[in-house]
Amino acid sequence: MHEVLHDQLMSMARYVRDPQHNRPPPGIEAQRLAVYRQLFFGNVESLLSGGFPVLRTSLGPKKWQAVIETFYADYRCQTPLFTEISGEFVDYLAEGGGDALDLPPWVVELAHYEWVETALLLSDTREPAHDPEGNLPEGVPLLSNLAWPLAYQWPVSEIGPKYMPHEAPEQPTLVLARRGADLKVHFSLLAPLAHALLASLQERSCSGREHLEGLAKVIGMDGASILPQGLALLENLRVQGVVLGTRA
Repeated sequence: MHEVLHDQLMSMARYVRDPQHNRPPPGIEAQRLAVYRQLFFGNVESLLSGGFPVLRTSLGPKKWQAVIETFYADYRCQTPLFTEISGEFVDYLAEGGGDALDLPPWVVELAHYEWVETALLLSDTREPAHDPEGNLPEGVPLLSNLAWPLAYQWPVSEIGPKYMPHEAPEQPTLVLARRGADLKVHFSLLAPLAHALLASLQERSCSGREHLEGLAKVIGMDGASILPQGLALLENLRVQGVVLGTRA
């Protein structure tokens, strides 16, 4: 009895996922199966449309529908939570999902850029213990867990239905995404030095002075020449709440 029920449920699940390549379970009217298909698929499509509005409008209705259908049929999500399906969709695209649909080369990065807003809005991460008045040059500056320095090959902040580039520009698009005290996610473009500093804060645990000296070596400058500008940048980032202060 249990095996029969299991087979029936799996047959129905396969059909609801991909009715083009799976037989319907016996004994259920086609009209009823269509209701289930629309209920489950419609919920996923609606969720992803809300999470990726620029990607959806840029691809157009037919291409977008095809992408969602292949994702729904082929990808095996690792979470049952609806709030995490957007991240699963980004993983699907990054792993080559939808390649057969001849998608534009910027799709993966644009999807990630849009997902970042959802991820930061829903994040329940806690900030580490810190001294908000700490000495940034000598102490260990701490980057907020809600501030993400990002680098993209494609100009993701500009792509949309009216601008869909065929070639990536020579310079990357450097972005800071952060959730502010107003509980909204803000995006800002970064200069190369600012992005390099934020990336260094994210990757290394050392004093502010050591961060700046390391960056100076990378770009072939003397540490003393970059220090005043770098320290002013650190202090400005603290004022914005991007840098919390120093490790307690």
